[in-house]
Amino acid sequence: KIRDISGGDKSTTNNRMEMTAVIQALKSIKRKVPVEVYSDSAYVVKGMTEWLPKWQKHGWKRSGGKLLNEDLWRLLADVSDNFDIRWYWVRGHVGNVNNERADRLATAAIP
Repeated sequence: KIRDISGGDKSTTNNRMEMTAVIQALKSIKRKVPVEVYSDSAYVVKGMTEWLPKWQKHGWKRSGGKLLNEDLWRLLADVSDNFDIRWYWVRGHVGNVNNERADRLATAAIP
């Protein structure tokens, strides 16, 4: 089953929009099911698979200081706890059908 959702925010960054997209997608799932997240955002995928446990262990701090987008990382971590998620990074703009579809939806939401 395919359901498209999209949105935007005039005063934000690409990283925050990438995170918000995953948060909203996960919030839209009504049953506890296995989930596969494919993203061309290494920031999101590495954040969730590599960096998050360290941030949580060290009180939401990075070794280099303040954690950027902490509010969204906390929310994404919380929403993700409801699912068994496999995270996949895909290269953007190389013809991946679903990545191109997501890019079209994101671009259409800009106005």
